[in-house]
Amino acid sequence: MIRYVGFSTLPLLLTSALGFANPAGAAGDYPTATVVDYVLGCMQTNGQTRRALESCSCSIDVIASIIPFDHYERAETFKSMSLTTGERSGLFRESAQAKAASTELKRAQAEADVRCF
Repeated sequence: MIRYVGFSTLPLLLTSALGFANPAGAAGDYPTATVVDYVLGCMQTNGQTRRALESCSCSIDVIASIIPFDHYERAETFKSMSLTTGERSGLFRESAQAKAASTELKRAQAEADVRCF
């Protein structure tokens, strides 16, 4: 027996389907460009295979479920700025704020490695 689904129920069904498409729901809080950048970098490190794609996608989902985007962005900024040369770059490596951000991201990445790889 086929049941009629009215237009009032359609938004609810679509919302439910979207919830299943990304069960963690976490990476949805991260900008798409950030997610893609992470996955591409991860795949470059772990191989350009379908398995690496799945593991790397899982990894950013786990990270996003652990730390909010602003914390991730802060840690990535400290990391990239610490690679610059000059005496001021030490602030991005040695400050308490930089170390805390780096530690938080490393813990999230370690959890992602355990769950996804």
